[in-house]
Amino acid sequence: MSGRRELTPELKRALHEGLVIPAHPLALNENRQLDERRQRALSRYYIASGAGGIAVGVHSTQFEIREPQHNLFEKVLRLASEEVARAGLQRPFIRVAGICGPTEQAVAEAETSASLGYDAGLLSMGGLQGWTEADILKRTEKVADVMPIIGFYLQPSVGGRTFSFDFWRAFADIPGVVAIKMAPFNRYQTIDVVRAVISSERRDEIALYTGNDDNIVNDLLTVYKFQADGRVVEKRIVGGLLGHWAVWTHKAVELLEEIKRVREQGSIPAEWLTRNVEVTDSNAAFFDPAHGFAGCIPGIHEVLRRQGLLEGTWCLNPHEQLSKGQKEEIDRVYREYPHLNDDDFVRRNLAEWLV
Repeated sequence: MSGRRELTPELKRALHEGLVIPAHPLALNENRQLDERRQRALSRYYIASGAGGIAVGVHSTQFEIREPQHNLFEKVLRLASEEVARAGLQRPFIRVAGICGPTEQAVAEAETSASLGYDAGLLSMGGLQGWTEADILKRTEKVADVMPIIGFYLQPSVGGRTFSFDFWRAFADIPGVVAIKMAPFNRYQTIDVVRAVISSERRDEIALYTGNDDNIVNDLLTVYKFQADGRVVEKRIVGGLLGHWAVWTHKAVELLEEIKRVREQGSIPAEWLTRNVEVTDSNAAFFDPAHGFAGCIPGIHEVLRRQGLLEGTWCLNPHEQLSKGQKEEIDRVYREYPHLNDDDFVRRNLAEWLV
């Protein structure tokens, strides 16, 4: 019998309506040590921006937090959870913990996260090369016995792998899977996940979230229709769990609310195709696909540094730095898409967040 804690009805409803869930970065000082003041300020920024949750201990938080010499996994999860509790929000806000590693490690991380008040775990499939799909499904079942799970389809270029339709079909049937974040940066593989979920009897229990930073707006505007049980079933990607939304977050919240209004109208103005390109172009500057995403975490840090939320772009791994020309690309998207940044919002509130 599972002892898993379930999502509250309010959280489940909000998750299915669609939320902005930023992937929480790690604030370090010049000695590459945790800057607790700025770490808390980031959480306050996301809460004040109107985000519907945060994801902590994920790629943007730097996987190195788990290494013994840093030992920051529990600390950074606790800081974020404390800030959510301190905010006393009167709206649903989901705390998502990144869960990594082989089964024993993943279960232990889920137990730690649940004890710190986290509502769901984003289960990474990275670092499991050599595991069969059946092995990974068994691991998922074990972790889902501890806490609700958000599946994660990660692109191979940054450590993920390609999974079959049958894998996602079986994944969707696992009790405790409440959502799937799709980030393969690949249309074929994204469609596989949506079709697999629609094919499952649990289709209405699973919310679909985009992690496809190269197609955020279009993902959120698209209605998917597939045959299941002898009828046409529709499903949407309702929100985003994104590293991209760790910056310019207040504008991301406005964007999703606009998209929800457009969805209700039933027809999509052509200008949204252009908006998709603007967001994707901005993401290219932050995430550095020109250099195989080498500068993706420092790119996020650079935007937050410019806004005053971070002191620098330091990472635990000293080799993770902005790529050549990346600063200039961030300059360019600031010039070309001023309507996408939330610098004014940050400027008005920064002193309060940095207390």
